[in-house]
Amino acid sequence: MTVLAALFAYLNHRFIRLPGTIGIMLISLLSSLALIVIGWIDPGLVAEITRLVKSVDLYTIVMKIMLSFLLFAGAIHLDGRVMRREGLSILTYSTMGTILSTFFVGGFLYALCLLLHFPLDFLYCLLFGALISPTDPIAVISILRQAKIPATLEAKISGESLFNDGVAVVLFIAIYEIVEPGPTHFDAGHIAGLFFREVGGGLLFGALLGYCGYLLLRTIDHYQVEVMITLALVMGGYLLADRLHISGPLAMVVAGLITGNVTRSTAMSETTRDYLDKFWEMTDEFLNAILFLLVGFELLVLPFNGMYIVLGLLCIPIVLLARYLSVVLPIGFLRYHTTFEKNAIPILTWGGLRGGISVALALSIPLGMQGELFLVITYVVVLFSILVQGLTIGKVAKRLA
Repeated sequence: MTVLAALFAYLNHRFIRLPGTIGIMLISLLSSLALIVIGWIDPGLVAEITRLVKSVDLYTIVMKIMLSFLLFAGAIHLDGRVMRREGLSILTYSTMGTILSTFFVGGFLYALCLLLHFPLDFLYCLLFGALISPTDPIAVISILRQAKIPATLEAKISGESLFNDGVAVVLFIAIYEIVEPGPTHFDAGHIAGLFFREVGGGLLFGALLGYCGYLLLRTIDHYQVEVMITLALVMGGYLLADRLHISGPLAMVVAGLITGNVTRSTAMSETTRDYLDKFWEMTDEFLNAILFLLVGFELLVLPFNGMYIVLGLLCIPIVLLARYLSVVLPIGFLRYHTTFEKNAIPILTWGGLRGGISVALALSIPLGMQGELFLVITYVVVLFSILVQGLTIGKVAKRLA
């Protein structure tokens, strides 16, 4: 995978010149389509490649390994001062916005299925709403910066994407625990306790991790060891959070914010800061390249069901409408407490991309719970989100700005 990621990154940079991760995903997607065509000529060759793709456990790779590094790397480069100023907006979007999006998507999908005479339980629709609600604009942050949108709006988009990953995962787990045994076993107290334990525990544990890292790093000046300590914070902290049954993603975001702002400015030398920035920037680029490569090749193992694809295409406007509503309503709630940039609503709506996390969560749903259906729908929405929204958000932002 590393060889292919490097090759596709070279081809994109040398010839196509799209944003890095989007270009890699597009090439892997075209490669998958080419393999499907070749499969008509030599089924044996493609069958072997498909078997290799199936052997890759994308859910474990993304949710148990990559996500911790990606969230920490994203948080470590955020400006804490801007984040504090936009804290209320980020908190509202990542909590209220994610919950609203989950229920809007679930409700619209349920109504659509009724119109198409395609029976689908409402709780299953909510499960899809939870997995498709987290935004993942990492692939287009560089585009947004080139578009010269206000720093406060950029902070809203990037901050929301980091925090709502953790919130959406907790929400997905909560709904899954209702769906799996059946709604007759629904326990509101247990679900509320799970939500607050995961979210509250993740935030507190992340603050503890960040503070422990600060105490260690301020006592030495040796960039190799200091970078290793930040790496240990991510790997050990995420594993421990999983054992404690609290939100590892939220813990990584908080630990990254503390490390990137407090620790970086007060407990590190200039040399260490330089190496730390380069190490985590390279880690972020490499893991995103691998992730988008895997998402592109996932096309080889999708079940080609006409009805599923139709539902996926119809879910694109549903997800966009739900995103619009989950942006507009919090703005109405926040307008008396904070200011919003001109044209914030369309940029926040179109810039709310869906990515690998949604695909990974869809892969975790068993076949008996409409797993194949949700995987196809999610894949269609994610492809549109990355290839259409991702490639046009810069132009949209420039035009609106």
